[in-house]
Amino acid sequence: MVLGSITEVRRMLDAHRAAGRSIGFVPTMGYLHAGHQSLMRASVVANDITAVSIFVNPLQFAAGEDLGSYPRDLARDTDRCADAGVDLIFAPSVEEMYPGPMATVVDVASVASPLEGAFRPEHFAGVATVVAKLFSIMGECRAYFGEKDWQQVAVVTRMAADLSMPVEVVPCPTMREPDGLAMSSRNVYLTPDERAEAPVLRRALDAGLAMIAEGETDPAMIEAVMTDTVATASLAALDYVAAVQADTLIADGPLHGEVRLLVAVRFGTARLIDNDGGMVPGTPA
Repeated sequence: MVLGSITEVRRMLDAHRAAGRSIGFVPTMGYLHAGHQSLMRASVVANDITAVSIFVNPLQFAAGEDLGSYPRDLARDTDRCADAGVDLIFAPSVEEMYPGPMATVVDVASVASPLEGAFRPEHFAGVATVVAKLFSIMGECRAYFGEKDWQQVAVVTRMAADLSMPVEVVPCPTMREPDGLAMSSRNVYLTPDERAEAPVLRRALDAGLAMIAEGETDPAMIEAVMTDTVATASLAALDYVAAVQADTLIADGPLHGEVRLLVAVRFGTARLIDNDGGMVPGTPA
């Protein structure tokens, strides 16, 4: 079932909860791929009802970014949701979500400001604001997010906790192509030559993780090796690499415990992000 009305979605999900059914929720911007479907299937297994939102959120795109060209295909997305066992698709218009100018913005400053926040200053305020609206619409639920957008997971998790939202954020592993490239709706922007070089993001992460496994704790040393790895791809323009603590997304000294490596690279019009995590041997968590 595809609904575009906030009121109708609330009414339907409230009725399911009143009947004792649990709700799983997968927020997306559409143009769904196997990575999205993995989130849907995780929800279907764990919940009685699974809802998916399909909404290209204008608040998280800055001027000059790809809002107008972002891929959209609702019929295709509906089929992919059905294949995954989804019960409800919420596909609102921009006017339904934002009937007037927004006076309220959600800013998770400490987690949102580095990395993607530094390169895209408006992005996470737009993400947090729309996700807060979606959580309000969906009500009590489990919400499934892919770990490919690790900083987004951190922002949404902190927001839900800080605002006492009745939502359990469930991170799910990144889905990858056979050559290691993380699945993303933006991969369709890649030319054949760019697509051939794009797995360099995975190789950069692997190079950093290998250093961590050997006991390296200096973020600068790890980042230097990751940068050198990205430089082997002639079409890649590096935005950043980062070796940080997984929970804070900063490194204020030698790495310890659980760490996260992140990378953002531009290939022509496509901007790709990826990340992976590991434990520094012999250090406290």
